[in-house]
Amino acid sequence: MPLLELDAATVRFGARAVLDAVDLTVDEHEVVCVLGPSGSGKSTLLRAVAGLQPLGAGRVLLGGQDQARVPAHQRGVGLMFQDHQLFPQRDVGGNVAFGLRMRGAGKEQQAARVGELLELVGLPGAARRAVAGLSGGEQQRVALARALAPRPRLLMLDEPLGQLDRSLRERLVVELRELFGRLGTTVLAVTHDQGEAFALADRVVVMRDGRIAQSGTPLDVWQRPADEFVARFLGFGNVVPATVEGAAAVTPWGKLPVPEGSGQGTRTLLVRPAGVRLVAADAGLPCTVAARTFQGTHVTVHLQPEDGGPRLEAACALRRAPAAGDTVGVEFDATETVVLD
Repeated sequence: MPLLELDAATVRFGARAVLDAVDLTVDEHEVVCVLGPSGSGKSTLLRAVAGLQPLGAGRVLLGGQDQARVPAHQRGVGLMFQDHQLFPQRDVGGNVAFGLRMRGAGKEQQAARVGELLELVGLPGAARRAVAGLSGGEQQRVALARALAPRPRLLMLDEPLGQLDRSLRERLVVELRELFGRLGTTVLAVTHDQGEAFALADRVVVMRDGRIAQSGTPLDVWQRPADEFVARFLGFGNVVPATVEGAAAVTPWGKLPVPEGSGQGTRTLLVRPAGVRLVAADAGLPCTVAARTFQGTHVTVHLQPEDGGPRLEAACALRRAPAAGDTVGVEFDATETVVLD
């Protein structure tokens, strides 16, 4: 039995369904990240599970029990918000111990648990520090410790790293993944950052307009986006209409090879940037280099086909990237091509 189950969960604001009959399960010890653009319903989903947003229809079940009549403070879930919402009048220890105190834990039990958690999140001995003197990353760690203190059966994170700079986010997401693995924590997180979700999650759920567009492992979702919306949301730009016949597809870029077993007929085609191969200017599809974008480990080359077709993006090694204005040829790799459903 899943720890969490949403059964046709629906929330309406007026005539608009913010959650539209959503079915979702989260297993014990699983880390699930819900991705989606602003307004897709992901934060409303989190609030519905926490009991902060009533359902118009459907059910939320925790441990197989319907939560319709269970108030938020009795659901046994932990919730960490993007802005952390620490209590400025309390020191670090007072913030971490808040949930324990509300549950009637004694002072010795509180102190022991606070010390244990601050050690766990990398802030040993910080119990007497003032919240106002903490950096953004330290505040995030205190908020996490506070959410974990009452030992929730489900930990929910709302854009947990959204206010941190990129380098700190990348470091903390690795630490969170290791921490949840050690604790065996069951986690439901929402974010708009696919890099964060793919690094943290066992399973990724992509939402669109209050519904689930795709659910799967990070590798599954990345390798086979369900449709054009998911592909573009993940940052893929080489998406065009196509007619698939056998092992080839007729596209605005000409006839391209596709993997064996691809769906036939009128489809949508995705070519990952790694599948756009630059060759000599007199071979393949002739293109002009419109621009280059440095990505750290590689260069994204933006290509304009000379026949006026849609622009292409190619991923090139740093030393091999052509300059803006150069003319190149393009060939396509079937192993990096996906015929979308």
